[in-house]
Amino acid sequence: MPDFRPIRTIVGAFIALLGGLMIIPAIADLVAGHKDWVVFAASSGASIFVGLGLWASGRTSEKTVLTVRQTFLLTVISWVTLCGFAALPFMWSEPGLTVTQAFYEATSGITTTGSTVLAGLDNLPPGILLWRAILHFYGGIGVIVIAIAVLPMLRIGGMQLFRAESSDRSEKIFPAAAQIAGWIFGVYLTLNLACAVAYMLAGMTPFDALIHGMSTVAAGGFAAYDKSLAYFDNAAVDWIAVTFMLAASLPFVLYIHALRGRPGRLWESSEVRLFLAIFVIATALVWGYLEISGIASDGTAFRWAAFHVASLISTTGLATQDYALWGPFTDVIFFLLMFIGGCTGSPAGGIKVLRFLIVGKAIAQQMRRMLYPNGVFPLIYEGHTLPDDVVRSVTTFIIVYILAFALLTLGISATGLDFRTALSAVGANLSNAGPGLGPLIGPVGNYGSLSDPALWILSFAMLLGRLELFTILILFLPRFWRP
Repeated sequence: MPDFRPIRTIVGAFIALLGGLMIIPAIADLVAGHKDWVVFAASSGASIFVGLGLWASGRTSEKTVLTVRQTFLLTVISWVTLCGFAALPFMWSEPGLTVTQAFYEATSGITTTGSTVLAGLDNLPPGILLWRAILHFYGGIGVIVIAIAVLPMLRIGGMQLFRAESSDRSEKIFPAAAQIAGWIFGVYLTLNLACAVAYMLAGMTPFDALIHGMSTVAAGGFAAYDKSLAYFDNAAVDWIAVTFMLAASLPFVLYIHALRGRPGRLWESSEVRLFLAIFVIATALVWGYLEISGIASDGTAFRWAAFHVASLISTTGLATQDYALWGPFTDVIFFLLMFIGGCTGSPAGGIKVLRFLIVGKAIAQQMRRMLYPNGVFPLIYEGHTLPDDVVRSVTTFIIVYILAFALLTLGISATGLDFRTALSAVGANLSNAGPGLGPLIGPVGNYGSLSDPALWILSFAMLLGRLELFTILILFLPRFWRP
């Protein structure tokens, strides 16, 4: 059995930090004169008490280096427990959610999925709205750190390639994990502030700008209104959202390279170029369809197309229109986009563009081998030969992803959902995109009417997708628990 002491220490620190963040919405409700400030204060006290208790119980004077097994456990336990403690305000505050609904809402926030069981957002107190945005902020930075520092070490789904890509041996640009985390947090915070300021300049109130800024940069999707960004009916707001949704989908480590004097690294990245190419092509297809079908025209059609393509490929899930009414053509495009997702090392969900890039290169290599059986065709990425284990890992990841999608869809179909709703619900939650398709869970709907079993399945899907499948699945192997 793995030693749980260092795990308790780190998880306890995470919970205590989460409890500290609960003070912010408590202050917001107190200033607004709403009684729910007591709920956040109590939740904060309970979280800090438990967190510090766990932290103290696992402390040791010896320097501890986590093993691979401990890292797997730490990643899963920390995310699940954080979702549990983050759910407390949802149960005890004005929305009065059930345990299942509260856990789903909290999980959606921390995994930056953005699907919700809440309705009547326009009339909710400021504390709960701010808490949802804070969960996006907290989860978003956690996603980036895991993608850059944890998954490459665990060699999940070809992410070991990202570890090599993130470093620069010639410059020693990242000498320590702490420095990486510091730079990432700085970039993340800067983007959040820039997005919030831009929203304010476009006409949002400071409170709305803060909430939607955190939601946009975290690729989350929680909004302060039932109509999402359609509430503002503002073209400037839409274009600001497009800009920051795309910016949040790029590898954050490349921003650090840019700040250190190598801005060209962003465009040199094959993954970034492919991501932007997919965005442009998908936008052109949707734009053309909207024009031809008469749904919208000219600048409006282009803005709607660019906004929703950016929203789905970044897995943010914000909306300005009920795109579920546009027809099957856009349904298919948006469904595929949420599976593709953003770039590695970003808060965006989905399978990730890098993996599709590697699979595409592997397919091209196989075709060349068929044409020239005696030829030698190494797989090249960013000037380096890809090891066979990277290609194998990426291929395995995509196969398991598709298998998980199929099994989860089968499971949620057993709860009584129709095929379209079940398919899109699993796709949207597994890819951490948020809204599904159809009137029930589409961009103008929510997940509040789903049964408890369905919500637990989707909560599992969100965690499974956010933690890259194998981080969770490996815990079900009996061999994992053997000495």
